[in-house]
Amino acid sequence: MTAIDQGDLQGNILCGYGFEHALYAFLQVRERAAARGWLRDLLPALTTAEPWGAGRPDSTANLAVSARGLAALGMDREVLAGFPADFLEGMASRARMLSDTGPSAPERWETPLRGEAHVVLMLNARSESALARARDEHLASGALELVYEQPAAALAGAREHFGFRDGFAQPQIADRRAGPWVGSGTPRRFGWKALQPGEFVLGYPDEDGAPPAAPAEPYGRGGTFMVLRKLRQDVALWHRWMREWAGDEREERDALAAKIVGRWQDGRPLSLFPERVHDQPSADELRRTNRFRFRDDPEGLRCPLGAHIRRVNPRDALGGDGRLSSRHRIIRRGMPYGPPADGDRPDDEDRGLVFVSFQASIERQFETIQARWCADGDPFGLGADADFLLADGDPDGKMTIPGDPPRYLHPQPSFVTTRGGGYYFVPGIGALAALAGS
Repeated sequence: MTAIDQGDLQGNILCGYGFEHALYAFLQVRERAAARGWLRDLLPALTTAEPWGAGRPDSTANLAVSARGLAALGMDREVLAGFPADFLEGMASRARMLSDTGPSAPERWETPLRGEAHVVLMLNARSESALARARDEHLASGALELVYEQPAAALAGAREHFGFRDGFAQPQIADRRAGPWVGSGTPRRFGWKALQPGEFVLGYPDEDGAPPAAPAEPYGRGGTFMVLRKLRQDVALWHRWMREWAGDEREERDALAAKIVGRWQDGRPLSLFPERVHDQPSADELRRTNRFRFRDDPEGLRCPLGAHIRRVNPRDALGGDGRLSSRHRIIRRGMPYGPPADGDRPDDEDRGLVFVSFQASIERQFETIQARWCADGDPFGLGADADFLLADGDPDGKMTIPGDPPRYLHPQPSFVTTRGGGYYFVPGIGALAALAGS
């Protein structure tokens, strides 16, 4: 089993923090020397993946840099050219492939999020006061221009705004400290296989058995690529739509929502629990019940073929005992933003999810999930049908719920809208020191 250099890896990647509050500060480099000085001063305060011996700190700090940010900080052009094309091009330039069109098109994103900021400072904390202290400490110098900040906070019951328990279904990783207890592995004919850490951290063996292509040293080891997306959730529309299609009975509305997502709101998968169980599962039970397959439900009678969780992690549904999906896993570390909604009562509050994923290859991992599995139904035999949970409104869009007779949900509503985002590099500590000129 591979051992990751935890002291060189930034925290919250392989092992999540589990904090209740977060802040994403988007910064621009205006003067290179001042920015590099700020980075040198920040380095000792950055949180690594080293285990916490005496308990959780009050707050943590981590850093991600865009391609434009690397150039602004003075990275050599030839070294920068060795980074992957997806990262260099950025999210907005690949929006059409990602189906960020219509209300989710980049020209409709929040202005500061239309192109990658140079730097994203990510703060996590146990309380709002601790978060405020960390913000003041790390941003007080003004060495970089603060162009946007997005606070986020966990909702009651570790749920997102539509009411579903979230964040517990993570890939199992073959690392002594990070892996065996984190989540589900990849299904095999007999048992389950943990994924190699190189699927998520540069410089380590991946599922092909060798380190993947990476930038030149020291940037090619101990880092990862981050996708960040601000996703607005129309909670009022979600509840109103459920009532229109399933009526006033809560049980019927919850059952329809579960078919769209593939899980009950408490996190239990339809593949194992086609009927609702009314007690609340423990965190340990959710980890255990996350080990399920799709190949024994080929027609989607328990979990529809187009359900959200079946698209984002097809497990063994694409054949090959899970091998066809094992190269496309991501680690998710997002958090809800905005206040909880009051049922289906419309208001002007901005709420949704700060989606954050880590992967060794944006194109192979995140973009495969987003563009080929969520935006296109072909891999699942569904033609042009997109993910009913995530896709933008389409009068021709639909979802099929198998049965006798089948049920067709249409047209496609806009439950979730992209409000901005970007592609970022999360360097190892040694790479950050080099970037800062230390």
